[in-house]
Amino acid sequence: MYSLTDVFAPEGLLASSIPGYRLRAQQLEMAERVAAALAENRVLVAEAGTGTGKTYAYLVPALRSGGKVIVSTGTKTLQDQLFNRDLPTVRDALKAPVKIALLKGRANYVCHYHLARALTDGRFLSKEDAGHARAINRFAKETRTGDKGECNDVPEGSPVWGMVTSTRENCLGQDCPNHKECFVLNARREALDADVVVVNHHLFFADVMLKDEGMAELLPACNAVIFDEAHQLPETASLFFGDSVSTAQVNDLARDAKLEGIASARDCLDLPPACANLEKAAKDLRLTLSVDPARYSLPQLEARPGFDNLLAGLINQLEHFAALMETQAERSEGLESCWQRSLELLAGFRRWRAGEQPAEGEGPGSVRWGEATTYSLQLNATPLAIGEIFRKQMSGHPRAWIFTSATLAVQKDFGHYCAEMGLLEAESACWDSPFDYGNQAVLYAPQGLPEPNSPGFIEAVANAAFPVVKASGGRAFFLCTSLRAMRRMHELLQDKLEAAGLDYPLLLQGEGSKNELLERFRRLGNAILVGSQSFWEGVDVRGEALSLVVIDKLPFAPPDDPVLSARIERMNREGRNAFMEYQLPRAVINVKQGAGRLIRDESDRGVLMICDPRLITKPYGKRVWRSLPPMKRTRELSEVIDFFEAGVAA
Repeated sequence: MYSLTDVFAPEGLLASSIPGYRLRAQQLEMAERVAAALAENRVLVAEAGTGTGKTYAYLVPALRSGGKVIVSTGTKTLQDQLFNRDLPTVRDALKAPVKIALLKGRANYVCHYHLARALTDGRFLSKEDAGHARAINRFAKETRTGDKGECNDVPEGSPVWGMVTSTRENCLGQDCPNHKECFVLNARREALDADVVVVNHHLFFADVMLKDEGMAELLPACNAVIFDEAHQLPETASLFFGDSVSTAQVNDLARDAKLEGIASARDCLDLPPACANLEKAAKDLRLTLSVDPARYSLPQLEARPGFDNLLAGLINQLEHFAALMETQAERSEGLESCWQRSLELLAGFRRWRAGEQPAEGEGPGSVRWGEATTYSLQLNATPLAIGEIFRKQMSGHPRAWIFTSATLAVQKDFGHYCAEMGLLEAESACWDSPFDYGNQAVLYAPQGLPEPNSPGFIEAVANAAFPVVKASGGRAFFLCTSLRAMRRMHELLQDKLEAAGLDYPLLLQGEGSKNELLERFRRLGNAILVGSQSFWEGVDVRGEALSLVVIDKLPFAPPDDPVLSARIERMNREGRNAFMEYQLPRAVINVKQGAGRLIRDESDRGVLMICDPRLITKPYGKRVWRSLPPMKRTRELSEVIDFFEAGVAA
């Protein structure tokens, strides 16, 4: 078999079939380390800077390994890109006879049973929803996969998707009349049969923890798991290694039971009022909290007037409902499923109220908290440390585990990440970006800005950034650490642009889907996009459209976040320094993600402006900027303006 050098060489297999491919020494080195880890079932944690070509660096050895490989990515967008673009490209270049499959969570696939039921019931809230349902029905007849990502006629956010897809709770499994044609089962069969399966982190952990049929069947057979965007794993794993229950699940149960009752138990006159009472109890519990989405610690929840009583009331209604459903369960598979779901939800709410931990969550203790969204309240019990639980999941069948991202280390030190994920015997490796940051980019830390928590800080940032925006001709991302700061920054920039008579288009996160906004930003060529968390990572704008990234302040997680404050308290109790061990490394990784938006290829030029004076005034500021790529650094506005002018002259 040809060597990796033959694959990556200037005249090698990749270069001869991929236009514009060029050898990067870092890419070949990473591929060799991944190949060795795959061959010897080792754990490898690898940071590869932007432009290294890490995707090919792990795909080539994966396709050549001869074993079954699961590749897990951070988002569905990346999943689609890997499956539709990167994997076929590498497979064709290597002429590898390898079967590939894409597997998503069941909410991404049209469910024949629920689609038929929604169309028969016909209770859509608007003409638009009814039109979407008809479009999905047409799509279901033509599609091979049933993947809603391929249905271009219906927006991803349409409420109709919730009616025409299944959940783990309301899937009828073997008893479903459409079992043979099920898109979810078909996707899972293809995954079982494939050599390389592309999943996302949410599905990986949901399936591993809930022992749903997908990953629980795939894992025993696979020889390697590769996590791309692995910096997201601690957050995702925490979510699934805990326990959660929500009022949205209660509302879904009431809705499904109502529809099943109409179909199979019209004579059960107690069912409609029982469904209505259940929905009311869920709604009343949600209404004990503020209308705005927020996170609440357990003491904050318990301090809300009526919270305890209404939680008890919801549990009470679930008890009555479960007893009623038991009397109807034999009449149809759907009613049987609703009865089982009511028992699971009842157990979940009781467990949360009593503060019991689920079996999987055993270990270093967990924290109970709540998250209110616009219409729902989710009650969570999240483990304070996930390393032990994750290590347990990795044990058993010997296989290779590869963790890779552009941002995992703090000044080339992986200690924080490995400790958090429980990767005690992991090897680690770090490859810097091949880009010439010294010439391509400037890190600008303006002088004279107030402390980030002082009043008027956002105004001061806007004042300091506006001359830079003018010098860059728009073409800027403003990355804010909170939604409130984002909205205020948008207002201030709007006023400044009007006053200066500049017509740079101003885009705001939330004015459209992320992909639509990015498309507009690229097309316009001189736009300013103001965003928060969702634009800090996973965004790729190459070329001149993006030449300035402004970060308002260092992205420390808010200390009043219930999970974070419980973790800090625990670490401090153990005599550890939570700030240096936990909060700072996380902030550094987030800054590296934000900074990574700026330079995306060899010809990009731009300025990274970090407006937080702590970058310079605090001793820990050094750890932040030393973790960033080696850009030229300045505190002088004139040098930034000269940099942009030199770019125009060139």
